[in-house]
Amino acid sequence: MNPSSIRAAYAVMAALALLSLGTPSSAQQNAAPAAQQVPAMSQPATGPAQAAPAPQAPAPAASVPSPSALAASDANAATSGDGKTLKSTAPGLRELSPWSMFLSADILVKAVMVGLALASLATWTIFIAKMIELSVAQRKLLTALVKIGEARSLAEAQFALGAKDSILSSLLAAAMREARLSAGISSDAGIKERAASSFSEFVRAEARRIRLGMGTLATIGATSPFVGLFGTVWGIMNSFIGISKSQTTNLAVVAPGIAEALLATAFGLAAAIPAVNIYNYFSRVTKGYLELVGRASGAAARLLSRDLDRTHVSSHISSHPSSLGSVNSRAAE
Repeated sequence: MNPSSIRAAYAVMAALALLSLGTPSSAQQNAAPAAQQVPAMSQPATGPAQAAPAPQAPAPAASVPSPSALAASDANAATSGDGKTLKSTAPGLRELSPWSMFLSADILVKAVMVGLALASLATWTIFIAKMIELSVAQRKLLTALVKIGEARSLAEAQFALGAKDSILSSLLAAAMREARLSAGISSDAGIKERAASSFSEFVRAEARRIRLGMGTLATIGATSPFVGLFGTVWGIMNSFIGISKSQTTNLAVVAPGIAEALLATAFGLAAAIPAVNIYNYFSRVTKGYLELVGRASGAAARLLSRDLDRTHVSSHISSHPSSLGSVNSRAAE
């Protein structure tokens, strides 16, 4: 073999050996500075020769949590220590208006509220109807009493009233009928007594007619608070049942059910208070109207008494004409 070729082979082998030894050492040298930087960052600088740290930027006055942070905190609060999610006991916020409370109430409480609302509507309907009825009746009766104030007989009084239908017209008609049926009877006391009996029947009938609807007002005023209280008791009972099921006494859970129950009591008071006041008002007005009816009855009785006295005077003159002549001669003297 040629010596030059042997030397070339040895040179190639030596170069390969050097390359194989140099590659791991360079990798270790590159990794060593990175490993040294980690402890250097964790250890504080203690030597006086070290440079002073750079001034830090001032911290912000107040940090505003982001929506994602708030959501994460809510999720952490709703999760227990053992990883189980707790059931939220706070209900969603809802509007506690009367209409929303009515819609959220129990079916029985709703029925109570609807019934009390209808009772209140009946109260105000009766109020408007009775106001119109009593005003018209009082005005008509006062006008009729003024018209017959100067009448001398039942016939004149009926002519003054005309064909109007009123309680005074009925009283005058009853007096004339009794006088006609009692014709030929000499006892005036019996005729007046029978006429007074007829008058009292008309007065009682008019009192029953004018008091129509006041019994309903009395019933509504007396029973509405208790009906509303029944709805309240039922609603509170259901609220307590809901509290026991939810196993919480949080006010946000308890308040809506109790508010819905108390709304029934408010409905009851709203129906009862006007009914009582309207009943008392109509009691006073009706009493005044019935006094006018009593005056009309007395006016009809006086007219009947005058007619009876005239009948007796005319019959006495017709049976004793000489007495009429003596009366005339005395008047001439």
